[in-house]
Amino acid sequence: MRQSIAVANAAGLVAGYALDSLLGDPRRWHPVAGFGRAAGALERHVYRPERAAGAAFTALAVGVPVLVGAAATLGTRHRPVGRAVLMAAATWTVLGGRTLRHEAKAMGRALRGGDVPAARRRLGHLCGRDPSTLDEPELARATVESVAENTSDAVVAPLLWGAVAGLPGLLGYRAANTLDAMVGHRSPRYARFGTASARLDDLLNLVPSRLTGLLTVAVAPTAHGDRGRAWRVWLRDRDDHPSPNAGQCEAAMAGALGVRLGGRNVYFGRSEVRPYLGDGPRPEARHLKRAARISAAVGLAALGLAAAYPVTVGRAVGALARTALAGARSAGTKPAGASFAGTVAAFAGTAAARVGRSGGGGR
Repeated sequence: MRQSIAVANAAGLVAGYALDSLLGDPRRWHPVAGFGRAAGALERHVYRPERAAGAAFTALAVGVPVLVGAAATLGTRHRPVGRAVLMAAATWTVLGGRTLRHEAKAMGRALRGGDVPAARRRLGHLCGRDPSTLDEPELARATVESVAENTSDAVVAPLLWGAVAGLPGLLGYRAANTLDAMVGHRSPRYARFGTASARLDDLLNLVPSRLTGLLTVAVAPTAHGDRGRAWRVWLRDRDDHPSPNAGQCEAAMAGALGVRLGGRNVYFGRSEVRPYLGDGPRPEARHLKRAARISAAVGLAALGLAAAYPVTVGRAVGALARTALAGARSAGTKPAGASFAGTVAAFAGTAAARVGRSGGGGR
């Protein structure tokens, strides 16, 4: 039965990815939009300009989807077909790869046609920068940077968390990432209230962002990129970004495309200057289609890894955990559990220190 459930999890991830690739985001009644409205209503009831209030908000808003996913997991533990259907539906719901690629290509068409006003109107679909004064190179740069980061946020990270933690991982990750977009930025209202949401999103993306960077390097030739240059730029520039995660994706994309990213970003009254990532010219309209192609290739590679995990590494990890638990119970002690907890705590402390030194990085 465990084998069939593992296969069901993998099949659900593949089916959900296929649905996203074929259909994109649901046009009406999108569950993520519904979650956003519910989270907004919760925020209005619990908001105070304090970190404690923000932490409580984050725990509630993320905890409920995780519990729903856990209940669904228990309810389908003996129903592989039902598990596969739920995994497919959840994966389709949380992925955004097709929409991301569509927006990048639409921006490229607008810029190639010289329609800068139309390109400015489209930028809001990708990031939160003020487009009113941006010219073609800056619009192209914003698009490339958003495609690079959102390939991790909207594709690789959901697949990774779905592979490792199933339905609770899929739903919990998307909830945390949505909260970060809602309250995780440095506006006066959310400077303290949004801290917990921003830090949780940073923590959940530590591994996916680095995997995205490595996969971007690996697939660079699919868009006529130089894998060696992408590797060198990624190693050199990935930690220069103020976000602990965005630089991993953007540096690799800059190297793969042979462009220079970074510079001054304006967010409706707030300005930030980011370090330069990569070498070469500023991005142009012609780079956007290549960026979308790299994003698609990274998504397929991540899908392969995610689908393989439940039936390979995931089964092995589960078997080891059950063996350790049985041994601890028979011995009447929990040394293995204590040791594992200590290891997890040490890793979490290291990761938290890295996140705490960074201020996040709204797009």
